[in-house]
Amino acid sequence: MSARGRVKSVMEDRSVYKSVGRAEDLSRISKRVAGITVSAIKQMPVLASKVAGAVSLGQGIPSFATPPFVTEAVIRALREDEGIGKYSLQPGMPELKEEIAHHLKRTRGISVDPETEIFVSCGSMEALAGAICTLVERGDEVLVPSPNYASHIEQILFAEGVPVFVPLIEEEGWRIDLAGLARAVTPRTKAILVCNPMNPTGAALTCDEARAIAELAIERDLFVIADEAYDFLVYHPSGHASLAAISELKSRLIAAFSFSKMYCMTGWRVGYMYAPSHVIDQVLKVHDAFAICAPTVSQYGALAALRATNGRDGEGDRFIVRLVAALDDRRHLTCGRLDRLPSLFSYQKPQGAYYVFPRIVPAGIKSMDLSLRLLYEAKVISVPGSGFGPTGEGHIRFSFGGTEEEIDDAFDRIEEWASGAGIGL
Repeated sequence: MSARGRVKSVMEDRSVYKSVGRAEDLSRISKRVAGITVSAIKQMPVLASKVAGAVSLGQGIPSFATPPFVTEAVIRALREDEGIGKYSLQPGMPELKEEIAHHLKRTRGISVDPETEIFVSCGSMEALAGAICTLVERGDEVLVPSPNYASHIEQILFAEGVPVFVPLIEEEGWRIDLAGLARAVTPRTKAILVCNPMNPTGAALTCDEARAIAELAIERDLFVIADEAYDFLVYHPSGHASLAAISELKSRLIAAFSFSKMYCMTGWRVGYMYAPSHVIDQVLKVHDAFAICAPTVSQYGALAALRATNGRDGEGDRFIVRLVAALDDRRHLTCGRLDRLPSLFSYQKPQGAYYVFPRIVPAGIKSMDLSLRLLYEAKVISVPGSGFGPTGEGHIRFSFGGTEEEIDDAFDRIEEWASGAGIGL
């Protein structure tokens, strides 16, 4: 299937989400906006808000509170620093950008100019959207692994680009198909977009895979857009293989990072971009037009988070170690509960993030249908796989960011529902 055929197929698959919510009135609405949709990740919790007592395995929100070394620092600043209620400089607070540069040096081994190669964004999502809108022109192709994070598709479509889906190899733990990635490159290809660790599959790049992607980008003159929101959350001993650490890639890399997951700051909406200075200059035009600056109060929180993290024994380091250990326990719990449902789900054990993306075993059950039945009949929130690209159909995404009690409760309900419905047991 051609790239345009693939995007047409995905558009048709995604149309179901519009029918799940209230009807859309698209009169006099631009085709650019009419052609995208709110992801199922966001829509399912909206539907669930009307289902009393529903328990969530859906949206990726960690159950942990923002740590006190962040909140207390912000409280002090609210009392003592009137600047916290004003705009920051458009690219972000200089002292925060300096701390980000120190963090990247410590974690990636790279030297970064905080003034010209970093900007602070309204979460990594704004950084990614700004990057795509800056690079992608009408008809440009962006290679994305499939399944892939749903919002990446919408961002490419909004920029009037063409997402070209390269299927991951499911039976090998959702590995990147490096040969398939190379075959998908055409004269219209502008960039490769990789979420690492991956949402929704929980796969994580190896060092060899990261270097192979970098070599392909260099050889074919492509940008690499790296979504590294879950960079700290890798469960295998070799750790995170960051594309940002590959020095040869620096001139064509745009990397987006987040404070949301590492410091449980999802509602603070603060992240940052690392990219060549000439790219930052252009992305800042988009940032200025849409946001002006990231929330200043959130930047104070991000600054406190990084100042508490020294890579060894800071409060931030201890918090991250506890967070990863707790999520690893929840990963094992979730996989154990899935093992009790072999007639309903088969799965690849996630190596990063806090998602698992099991295949639906019974034939003929669409992912949206199953998600809706789980919501309304079992009162369990999940996310249908069809929202994550063409090879997402036939799967369902579960998050194990919730508490162990919530995870057990949700799977108890699924087991009871499946038994009563005669599905999968």
